[in-house]
Amino acid sequence: MTTRRSTRFPCGWILWLLVPAGLLLFAGANAHLVYVAFQSQPDCVAHVKDTGDGGGYRAAKSAC
Repeated sequence: MTTRRSTRFPCGWILWLLVPAGLLLFAGANAHLVYVAFQSQPDCVAHVKDTGDGGGYRAAKSAC
């Protein structure tokens, strides 16, 4: 009679540590990106506000 060997991943417990760690890292990186996006709102800058013939750029809708 032969015994059947398990075909599981030899260090299966490592996966139980690495997968949640990777998910936490991914969630933390996304949370950091959202935080930086909200904290780095630029102040108003000088720009052309009228539609003259100067060919200059202007804001589509000024927040100032």
